[in-house]
Amino acid sequence: MGNTESVVVQKRLARFRPEERPVIEGVFDRLLGGAGAPSGATGKTAAGKTLTLQTLQASMGSLAPDSMVGRVYRCMCSIDPGEAASGKPGGSAASGVSREQLVVFLADTLRGTAEERAPLIMAMSQHAAGAAAEVTCEQVVELLQDLISAVVQILVHRGRLQGWKPERMGNGSLGVKLLAEQMCSELKPSDQGGCDLSCLEDWIFRVSQVSLYLEMLVAEGLNVSLSGRPVPALLPPCRETPWKDLRCLLDVPTLMFLAPQLPDSYSAPWRLVFSTQLHGESFTRMVSGLMKRGATLLLIKDTKGHVFGGFASHAWEVKPQFQGDSRCFLFTVFPRLRVYTATGYNQHFMYLNQNQQTMPNGLGMGGQHNYFGLWLDCDFGRGHSRARPKCTTYGSPPLSADEDFTVDSLEVWAVGKPPEPEEGEEGEGKKSILDVDPEVQAMMEMAGKTLHSQGLREPEEEQEE
Repeated sequence: MGNTESVVVQKRLARFRPEERPVIEGVFDRLLGGAGAPSGATGKTAAGKTLTLQTLQASMGSLAPDSMVGRVYRCMCSIDPGEAASGKPGGSAASGVSREQLVVFLADTLRGTAEERAPLIMAMSQHAAGAAAEVTCEQVVELLQDLISAVVQILVHRGRLQGWKPERMGNGSLGVKLLAEQMCSELKPSDQGGCDLSCLEDWIFRVSQVSLYLEMLVAEGLNVSLSGRPVPALLPPCRETPWKDLRCLLDVPTLMFLAPQLPDSYSAPWRLVFSTQLHGESFTRMVSGLMKRGATLLLIKDTKGHVFGGFASHAWEVKPQFQGDSRCFLFTVFPRLRVYTATGYNQHFMYLNQNQQTMPNGLGMGGQHNYFGLWLDCDFGRGHSRARPKCTTYGSPPLSADEDFTVDSLEVWAVGKPPEPEEGEEGEGKKSILDVDPEVQAMMEMAGKTLHSQGLREPEEEQEE
């Protein structure tokens, strides 16, 4: 390699911290099993050694589909370190991947701009090696399916499922396709349907998951651990869920999409508080699961197979007025993965009422009485999504297969920090400190504290089975 390539490589290495550079420089030799030049020799490739597809397969094969490994390999081969700054492709798969090509690839995937990542996405989207001026949306969707599948595989193999059980959840393969289609829907192709470098650059800049998933694949697949880059948690923690008896409506890719839609302040573990599978078809039981739980996510599958729901930013209250705020949203999971946020037209975010004669009884989100964006009647099992052409509150189209739908199954997940008990309210299942810790009672007595409640109350007895 000549001096031009060395300058480009050195500029790429300058993006990393001094302690990170040996890690990046050492990846090539490590992939070759320790053969080749010393890790610091980035200007030339010892003895003409290059990385082959088989070498890459040995490193990434357990974490990514073969098709994704092939895409990464063709992308690496397409890089010409002398032209990398201009985004021009070069090289061929027949000659293998040089040290310089690998360093540029690592720098652009792990520390690159949208402009630098666009040629990589272009190369990975193509079915064969070679320079193309643009790719189709269908090719980008196929790349995304491979990339998302790899990310899910990494979560499973690395034990980062955060308490979720894919084998007890929805169809992950379908979820991959739906998430790929959703991400690709953000593309702005030309009138002829093609995506050139400027189109891909704009898309990568706006859709942060593209870079996030690519970084994760490269860092995990090539075992590149950088001190300043914490491992992203793509899934929220899941706690207190009876997986043995549950077949969850969610799947891992859908979770990867929905969780980032929640406001930043909602980072508490997700907890299943109602499921028709576990608790039966009871509106009263569902309401008791909703109450005093903080923010919740409602998920519904109708009898025609459509899956949809809503996020409630506040704890639900039974009252004849609308409640909530603009952080609420509606969403669909199947047949398309979409989120619909507040339009600002009105404040009809959440509604929950029961046992009233003059007002509608049920749960609603968006729109108005009798024309909700999402409505569940108190006569459990029936609902509507009358949002033609769109829900005024959220701008959503009809969510269900038919305007009036029948519930097949329903889940409610508590996704925020539970609200603090009100003053004078001990909260569900909460005991006095005198019952919980007798040692505290003894210490208070030794300190001369008067226990005013003692004698006025009886210790709570454990609930009988």
